[in-house]
Amino acid sequence: MIDVATTWQQACTALAGGDYDAAFGILEAASREARPPARARLALYLASVHALYGDAATAETRAALAAALRHDPGTGQDPLWQALNAEMNARTQEAGPPALPEAVRSATDPLARFHALCALALGGDPQGALDIHVTPQDLPPHLGWRLRSWQADAHESLGQSDEAALLYAEAAHLAQGLDRAVMLQEQAALLLQQGQPDAAKAALDQARPLYTPGALPEDEALNLATWHYLRAQALLNLGQPDTAFEMIREADRLERQYGDPSYGVALVRGQVLTHLGQSEQALEAFEAALALASDADRPYANHELGVALLDLDRPVEAREKLESAQQDPEYPYGPEVLADLAECDYRLGRLHEAQHLAEQALSQGAVVPASLVLGSVAMDYYHLDEALDHYERVIQEAAPESRDWITAHQMAADVMAQQGFPNPAAAYAHAQQALAHTPESDDWHVTLRDHLQKAEALMSQQGGRMLN
Repeated sequence: MIDVATTWQQACTALAGGDYDAAFGILEAASREARPPARARLALYLASVHALYGDAATAETRAALAAALRHDPGTGQDPLWQALNAEMNARTQEAGPPALPEAVRSATDPLARFHALCALALGGDPQGALDIHVTPQDLPPHLGWRLRSWQADAHESLGQSDEAALLYAEAAHLAQGLDRAVMLQEQAALLLQQGQPDAAKAALDQARPLYTPGALPEDEALNLATWHYLRAQALLNLGQPDTAFEMIREADRLERQYGDPSYGVALVRGQVLTHLGQSEQALEAFEAALALASDADRPYANHELGVALLDLDRPVEAREKLESAQQDPEYPYGPEVLADLAECDYRLGRLHEAQHLAEQALSQGAVVPASLVLGSVAMDYYHLDEALDHYERVIQEAAPESRDWITAHQMAADVMAQQGFPNPAAAYAHAQQALAHTPESDDWHVTLRDHLQKAEALMSQQGGRMLN
């Protein structure tokens, strides 16, 4: 006589070791020998395993649920059957958000609560999913990391990225092999969004050795493409664009060999090329990203494309792309778009319009790009004190050694020179900071060297102490 609990335990042991074929074999062999009531329960366990494959196995999961009903019509009242059925409905969007009764959400069977959580998360109710009480200790080992992954995704949907990152870290701790690598990559992606490239790189360092050496299966190769894509972002944010370029190039190669080019890889490739000063190639990458973008991604691609066109001094075309990005009220970088539109107007000689848009952008929080435009407008009007205020604001707010930070130091030194060096020590400091990050081939290098020498001479005449 088949003992259902023992059979399920044997299947879970196989699943914990990643042997899904063995698990299916155990459940199917037991089902052939079991009597109808036991066969119904085994069919539910079979449906639970099929459900782990997601959208690719909805037909198999539904077939197992139907089999459970055939073997025992009363199974339809089982919380596990109802939870799995709701999960399938949520996957196929047949019934909208699942209306799971409280008896299912708080079922004594933790497996039913797990699948109820999945159903709610898939059905667009992340808070409902998080309200279901279930822990990894309640579940078989193969579900512990999946539970934390679902909970992390729910927190992410609610904008709670700190909680999500911690849960992905726990999921990684509970998972093995490639599953662990994927969880570490999910954690790294969130850390990048939070502006923690060092921590993201550390998570990715842990993930890389988990991949199979040599030839890779298709799914593993595409996950490895994601690893290279994320690492490119981390390295770019750490100021290493050359190494980032190697990473994003490998991500693109893997995608093309094992799947299809993606929007994300094309976008990051453009960002890397921008940092390398290869504006034409960056423009091509952003155009590719726009062609691959979903509706939700389109504003991001249009914004990047607009900035790339500005870098190539094509403000009319840039304005068209930026206006397209501006049309999406949900786009989170609306103030930055306003500042870039102000830059377009400035390049086109529309100083009044540029100032108006830049002031709007500044009031909405785009401090650095808006202040750069306002500084340029003030310079054109020869309002030097006002221009200096704007550039000093950029220096305070921009990331040290970033392009905007360097530009602001260059302009601040130049403004002070035009003012006749009223504060030679400050002018010397600005010129020194800018010069340290300006290549000799740049026209600014000679100008900054001249400002530095004049400020130094004035400081010597005044008996001022030289700056280190």
